[in-house]
Amino acid sequence: MNIYAQKGIFLSEIARVTGGTLIGADRAVHTVTTDSRSAEPGSMFIAIKGERFDGHEYILPALEAGASCVLCRRLPEGLPAGTGAVLVPDTVRALGEIARQRKREVAPFTVAVTGSTGKTTTKEFIYAVLGQSGKTHKTEGNFNNEIGMPMTMLRLEEGCDYLVLEMGMSARGEIAALSRIAEPDMAVITNVGDSHIETLGSREAIRDAKLEVRTALAPGGKLILNGDQPLLAGIPDGVYVSAARPEADYYISHITDHETCTTFDLSHAGHTVRDLSIPVIGSHNVFDAALAYAVGCEIGMTEEQIRAGLNNFKNTGMRQEIFRVKGVSVIEDCYNAAPASMSAALSVLAMIARREHGRSIAVLGDMRELGDFSCTLHEQVGAKAAELSIDLLYTFGESAAFFALGAKKAGMPEQAIFVFRRLDSPETLADALREQVRPGDAVLFKASRAVRMERVIELLKEE
Repeated sequence: MNIYAQKGIFLSEIARVTGGTLIGADRAVHTVTTDSRSAEPGSMFIAIKGERFDGHEYILPALEAGASCVLCRRLPEGLPAGTGAVLVPDTVRALGEIARQRKREVAPFTVAVTGSTGKTTTKEFIYAVLGQSGKTHKTEGNFNNEIGMPMTMLRLEEGCDYLVLEMGMSARGEIAALSRIAEPDMAVITNVGDSHIETLGSREAIRDAKLEVRTALAPGGKLILNGDQPLLAGIPDGVYVSAARPEADYYISHITDHETCTTFDLSHAGHTVRDLSIPVIGSHNVFDAALAYAVGCEIGMTEEQIRAGLNNFKNTGMRQEIFRVKGVSVIEDCYNAAPASMSAALSVLAMIARREHGRSIAVLGDMRELGDFSCTLHEQVGAKAAELSIDLLYTFGESAAFFALGAKKAGMPEQAIFVFRRLDSPETLADALREQVRPGDAVLFKASRAVRMERVIELLKEE
């Protein structure tokens, strides 16, 4: 359920904003929902047709549950007399138009974040930083598509100063559509990786899709970019963050891992800020934090404000959560996976194992949406595990054998590699781990969200 505004918005205004047709009596809308089960008095139910369900079939249940009006393409038979409705050709597009209007009313400074990996963590760092300067709203969870992002925007409250929006994509044109809804004042591209290469075909095409974020960027709006990626070099008016190029606008150096935090220096405009600290470990997190520092600096925040914001960072669920189970250090990173984030997670695993003087055990599940490149990219991750001298490798899922093949080719002993292909049998993998894992070990669980690798962790906790 999403709060539109305390005063509400009238159906006639929704019809005007969306170009729709008002049917029945005009009335005020205070909340909107796309879930008929969440309908309540004063709410508007938006009927959206998805791959598996058509919201138009739930209009009557939504009204019975309390919704007072609907936004839809067609009205069902048996509509109660006096029901207010706005008819539009495309309810998803209309949702975006309502959200854009809401954002224009509140007028927060808006930062859009996209990229192949790291966008959620970067969004959280930016949220933590901007929160030191004013009231800040952000994308929750993975609400980063054409439905989720507008729903985030409809939660905007009066007096909000900043809005941080994550933008996801799987095909060309999607970021452009999100940008037109969000109308960002600043945009961040974390990187260009291999996610969604199945549909886009090349990293260059992925880059071009990410750069669609400029479609509705405010005049003079800054575009903050990863300066370590050649594919993003030379973008006009780009502000670059780099760990490899001292001449970049923001240069990261002296990264130091500690037990519960990471410190680093950041140079900008001839001045070096020393010993910035973030409460997570891993150099990939430093890069995300540096992007957030650049956002804060570019809008005029002080060093003290930004430093405090980075210290207040809180990661989201199932993203590098580190805890101990019966003397074993467990790294739960099951929210999503791509080749770059897999490699980064393996580096964190190796570091923790060295620190704990125990063995490093990687439990890796499938990476999705890699298309014809899938086999090669899974092999590359397996090779990375071998390169980092990971002690034991457990692979889980349809592409498990390719992790194993890459590790074996790169020199990992065959007896250190265990392959489990059945995604529907986490119990088998959990049983195998129970036999092998011992106190002092560090174990990484990493896979695409669809694999649901957390099932294995829960089984291990139950013992």
